[in-house]
Amino acid sequence: MSFVDIGSLSDIPRQGARLVRTHLGCVAVFRTATDQVFALEDRCPHKGGPLSEGIVHGDRVTCPLHNWVFDMNTGAAEGADEGVVRTFAVRVEQGRVLIDASLLSRSAA
Repeated sequence: MSFVDIGSLSDIPRQGARLVRTHLGCVAVFRTATDQVFALEDRCPHKGGPLSEGIVHGDRVTCPLHNWVFDMNTGAAEGADEGVVRTFAVRVEQGRVLIDASLLSRSAA
């Protein structure tokens, strides 16, 4: 798997997110209070809320529209029978955030 540099870790506020537009749609890249980084599809399956505008707490994010909580490790909604968002490979190297390059090169699904 190859990765593409999308910016500095410091460009993402702690307990916040930045949006990356890709051929597969928008991806929310989150930074936790402990500098962990996660990348999730930026669309809540419940009502389409922008997860990038949600509240980050630990390794969870809460949708800003109806308070669904997602585990950023798995993309699964907590307490919901159905509700999963796609997760994407992301890592930090020398203060730079790298995301799976296939997000930027594939055609829309």
